[in-house]
Amino acid sequence: MVGHDAIRLRGLEFYAYHGALPEEQVLGQKFLIDMDLFFDMRKAGYSDQVEDTIHYGEVYQVIKACVTESRFFLIERLAEEIAGRVLGQFSCLAVRVEVHKPQAPIPGILRDVSVEIWREAGGQA
Repeated sequence: MVGHDAIRLRGLEFYAYHGALPEEQVLGQKFLIDMDLFFDMRKAGYSDQVEDTIHYGEVYQVIKACVTESRFFLIERLAEEIAGRVLGQFSCLAVRVEVHKPQAPIPGILRDVSVEIWREAGGQA
């Protein structure tokens, strides 16, 4: 990956219906998404023009649609869906997606469960 330039979206919170258990698919729960978009920001840094960067408001809308308009058994699948759509619609070199499931059905005390994936444009991992 060239450079370390990134736009970071943190703590995007949605209510959705992902999960392998029937009650998760009926009752739903909160999901939190963190995303990093990696691309060369030099042009935007010099031009100060929105068209020279990735519009993070538009990225938010893509993530929101992935989380709230689809249903998956696994948060791993949700992370892949988010990564694929963002890479397909925006000119980033790579993305990092973390999906948090704070109310994961685990009989114990925990803050949250999450999965994290890194994907590059062109399908390389």
